[in-house]
Amino acid sequence: MIRTASTALFGAAALLLAAAPAQAQDGHVNHAAHGAQHAAFTSDRLSVVVDGPEGAPDLVLIPGLSSSPAVWQGTVDHLNGRYRVHRIHVAGFAGAAAQANAQGDTPQPVGAPVAEEIARYIREQHLNRPAVVGHSMGGTMGMMLAARHPDLVGRLMVVDMIPFMGAMFGAPGATAESVTPVADQIWTAQSTSPREAYIAQATPAINGMINTESRREEALQDMRGSDQKVSAAAFRELVTTDLRPELGRITAPTEVLYVKFNDARMTDAITDAIYQTSFATLPGARLKRIDDSA
Repeated sequence: MIRTASTALFGAAALLLAAAPAQAQDGHVNHAAHGAQHAAFTSDRLSVVVDGPEGAPDLVLIPGLSSSPAVWQGTVDHLNGRYRVHRIHVAGFAGAAAQANAQGDTPQPVGAPVAEEIARYIREQHLNRPAVVGHSMGGTMGMMLAARHPDLVGRLMVVDMIPFMGAMFGAPGATAESVTPVADQIWTAQSTSPREAYIAQATPAINGMINTESRREEALQDMRGSDQKVSAAAFRELVTTDLRPELGRITAPTEVLYVKFNDARMTDAITDAIYQTSFATLPGARLKRIDDSA
């Protein structure tokens, strides 16, 4: 069967962004049952789940596209109260009402305004230069935060994301402008697809990116519980956002973790080269490939 261009792009989008974090996708939980609480912070872009004792070092965890804060539960459990953990829940993702992230016929940014709200949260909650960890879209928001508010971030970890994802959708030398038509096609395909078709197309892509079968359903639940237009607009924004010129503003020590692709064509050497080239303008960044991710 021959797929249309929009269908192929739709699948590529799901493959790049809907997978579990490297060593981080841990499942849905009842936050209250684990001792978590919601932060006293009012925002129409996000909410925050807080775990750990007051006075402990602060750690901000930002999940990926269409994901819930629950993806980090295993990480929180592993830390065992050694950190005050602040997990971000983006409005419109994984059951949260879209609020200010709601979309009309023309896509509006999601990640950039959420990153600004995270900066406001850090300031208003008096977090002391927290470590920030972001997966996928969360990695993009982490880079935005660290580059645009370097005084707020103590350390940065980016998981499974490069500073210009649009490079994966264009010819060598692609720019944000040159990949905008592709991003617009993805937005149209995802935002207007009938709900059943949207879920049917995303499901095999998500399953193919999560090696541990028992962890797939959580990611699928998050996808099904997310606002379709918010996810589509967020993806379009990621494709057209080039943070490479901003990386030099990041002063926080930075580590980048990335997975080995489940694609024989993407050799270790090719994968390493993509990340090394992408982060070349961030001196001192430590890059590490994870070959046995979940």
